[in-house]
Amino acid sequence: MNYFLSILVLCLIHSVVNINCYFITVDPHSEECFFDRAEAGTKLGLMFETVEGGFLDIEVRISGPDQKVIYQGEKESSGKYTFSAYETGVYHYCFSNKMSTLTPKVVMFSMEIGEAPKGTVGAVNEGEAGHTKLEDMIRELSGTLTSIKHEQDYMHVRDRIHRSINESTNSRVVLWSFFEATVLIVMTVGQVYYLKRFFEVKRVV
Repeated sequence: MNYFLSILVLCLIHSVVNINCYFITVDPHSEECFFDRAEAGTKLGLMFETVEGGFLDIEVRISGPDQKVIYQGEKESSGKYTFSAYETGVYHYCFSNKMSTLTPKVVMFSMEIGEAPKGTVGAVNEGEAGHTKLEDMIRELSGTLTSIKHEQDYMHVRDRIHRSINESTNSRVVLWSFFEATVLIVMTVGQVYYLKRFFEVKRVV
């Protein structure tokens, strides 16, 4: 029984929630847009992280099938936004780097698309009427497990980015310390040499 449930959960993880994860480069003065089709009532979630470039910020915009702006953010380094499709159609999400003049930005993002609600055209298992309580619980559990796995991947990327920033900052501090020590030694030697020559007694032969 446990084996059967494990297989069922693994299958539902792939079928219930569709998640696509990408890394993109947004050039200066440009905008990259992507789209997904969703049925009305479907839950969608956009998660993004600016990995490289400038001050690690990007402009984000999510719009619906009627071009209505659902969400818009400026100079954001990371974020997670979840919403429900208010009508059936194509939903767009764009990343803009038009504020930057020279620096391209590398962005990691993923769009999570939940299962279409029952009774909606295109919904999964639309014709099947009676789902058992166990199947519904497993379906809900599989969605939760997928979200947790997605969150773990997201936090792993954030940890890697912050570790890279910390290591870079630490290297610069060490190099600056060596530079200051070198300047201090040179100034000390120079002062000793100058004072030694200043107090030298010159004899006239």
